Amino acid sequence: MSDTARPELPDHLSIDPRSPHHVAAVFEHDIGIRFNGKERFDVAEYCISEGWVKVQSSKTVDRRGQPVLIQLKGSVEVFYR
Repeated sequence: MSDTARPELPDHLSIDPRSPHHVAAVFEHDIGIRFNGKERFDVAEYCISEGWVKVQSSKTVDRRGQPVLIQLKGSVEVFYR
């Protein structure tokens, strides 16, 4: 697949479809997230310019049944595989 068919990766992206930062076209392709030099597979949301990712905190859920997310700060790199 050529790079021209892929949408540009946004600065802020969330996997939650209810979020204003959710871009469905990006999720049609396989993306990777490298946080502090190590590839992570459990990222729920990221922001490159502010340098953070949000990951699920164990199996804890809030009162609406949504996973509780914790924010980790560091260097964030996003790429297509």
